[in-house]
Amino acid sequence: MENHTEVHEFILMGLTKDHQKQHILFIFFLLIYMASLLGNGAILAITFVEPRLHTPMYFFLGNLSCLDICSCTVTVPKMLTGFLVEPQAISFIGCLTQLHFFHFLGSSTGILLGVMAFDRCVAICNPLRYTVIMNKWTCFLLAGVTWAAGFFHALMHTVLTSRLWFCGPNYIQHFFCDIKPLLKLACSSTALNLSLLNIVTGSIALGGFFLTLLSYLYIISFLFFKVQSWKSRWKAFSTCASHLTVVALLYVPVLSNYMLASTGESAKRETIVTILYSAVTPVLNPLIYTLRNQEVKSALKKMLTRKQQSVRT
Repeated sequence: MENHTEVHEFILMGLTKDHQKQHILFIFFLLIYMASLLGNGAILAITFVEPRLHTPMYFFLGNLSCLDICSCTVTVPKMLTGFLVEPQAISFIGCLTQLHFFHFLGSSTGILLGVMAFDRCVAICNPLRYTVIMNKWTCFLLAGVTWAAGFFHALMHTVLTSRLWFCGPNYIQHFFCDIKPLLKLACSSTALNLSLLNIVTGSIALGGFFLTLLSYLYIISFLFFKVQSWKSRWKAFSTCASHLTVVALLYVPVLSNYMLASTGESAKRETIVTILYSAVTPVLNPLIYTLRNQEVKSALKKMLTRKQQSVRT
């Protein structure tokens, strides 16, 4: 009878084996991670403590900041450890856990951006009924559906991946346990996994993208046909500029990674693209919303002034 081995842990290959580069990258990504925690934490704090920001727009922005904090925490600390410790081993359970939370938070972010676009559409195109349509319970319902949809989408991938047989090799060509590099190591059939990755994950990503696209097409048509003043048009559309920038930063790399077929030469490209939306984008989101939003800037200044006054007293 043939002996069958089973893999109980994986080795993450990381970004580079060059020790000099590892030290530089460790400092770089540590600074990025700290900036992400501080920036998104600041937005979370001001949306809680500032009464003027207790609106649907900032409620969803707070959810986005929470997702950004959690998503970069799933990948970056493990990547930082890999720069200091070799080989970087991760257990099978640990790998599935990381995979689950990465896809849970990532898909929730994509859906949330679609919800935020819908919120802007209602605010601009139906301002008189905005508070009625986007009431407190509607906001909580939309946020709950967003998080729940992301969780069950990730759970599907986690359960199906856990049922695969891994007999070796156990070297993952990535800096964390992403699903595509992991499926390449499976010794059993991954046809169902790949089909669901393309169909379900693609549908969630494109669903959020098309909801955003349709919302902004409706906003543009409303502004051109219903609003006569160019000044009013620009003022209304400028409130959407930050959200559109964040959408572009997320969807361009995500769609290029999960909607395009993988090849042997694309592994390094996929790793670099993953870094963009898992580590870099979370640190850019607070900057984008802070720099382009006067309400957030004034609330942040007000909170910092209060803190300085309390320290002096």
